[in-house]
Amino acid sequence: MVTSMESVLLLDEAEALAKMITESELAIEYRRSLYNLQNDQEAQTIIQKFVKIKEQYEDVMRFGKYHPDYNRIKSEMREIKRELDLNDKVAAFKKAEKEIQKLLDEISVYIGRAVSTAIKVPTGNPYFEMMPSCGCASGGACGCSA
Repeated sequence: MVTSMESVLLLDEAEALAKMITESELAIEYRRSLYNLQNDQEAQTIIQKFVKIKEQYEDVMRFGKYHPDYNRIKSEMREIKRELDLNDKVAAFKKAEKEIQKLLDEISVYIGRAVSTAIKVPTGNPYFEMMPSCGCASGGACGCSA
């Protein structure tokens, strides 16, 4: 790759953008909720139980309903999953994780569209795939091909 002044400036801008993202309220909240989750003994106990039962569940699912422990493991898996989802620290982390992912997806789409409307940005979010190609966000009211 040939290094030019333009590519150096572009890398500087990318670093500045990364710094803004890491210093944003969403990133701070993400790191705070991750710390709280990692340091909450109750949440960690539930996570460990979930990982253990998940391994058993995957083993049982290879044989399906013919496995002798099929119903018991399936029931335990649902119970632990429910317990995990209802834990405050886990719920706060999942919410923060979704919010930071949404921000990163929006930034990716914005950068991709700035280069070309033909660029496909893998966001994993159907909302971004349905966005108008002209960037007007009017839903086709402007006469574009949205």
